[in-house]
Amino acid sequence: MLTQYLFYFLSFLAIFSALLVVFSKNPVQSVLSLIVTFFAIAGHYVLLNAQFLAAVHVIVYAGAIMVLFLFVIMLLNLNEDSEPQKPGWIKFAATITGGLLMVVMIAALRSAAEMPAPQKVDASIGMIKNLGHVLFTDFALPFEISSLLFLVAMVGAVMLGKKEIHNP
Repeated sequence: MLTQYLFYFLSFLAIFSALLVVFSKNPVQSVLSLIVTFFAIAGHYVLLNAQFLAAVHVIVYAGAIMVLFLFVIMLLNLNEDSEPQKPGWIKFAATITGGLLMVVMIAALRSAAEMPAPQKVDASIGMIKNLGHVLFTDFALPFEISSLLFLVAMVGAVMLGKKEIHNP
């Protein structure tokens, strides 16, 4: 019963802070609301017994990416005077497109089948020990290939960002 109330609270918090992200006039407040949304989603992961995923979500999204967003916004020093104003027809087209997306989402949810009855789930599914065992036994080759791809991407980023020296 407590988990159900916690789920409702986290859902309300996530939806409310996501709406604040969209409707906030101040970009810094919008970023801080997005961080609250990420923490609420991480709480949902904990309720689903995926502690590792919750920790990675907080570290990667709320920690690293949102700090980058906050620094970029603060460095750009955005205000109303420097922001270009959009014509009225673009705002109208965006509103119509959003409404059509909402209609499609409602139609898709209405045609969805009912959820099956909950089944007994092993409590250790989301634990890091099981994830590591599966990752390094069944998926060892794809894991190593992805690590090589990340290494190549890092070397490529360094090469692209390196300053060229012109010799006379």
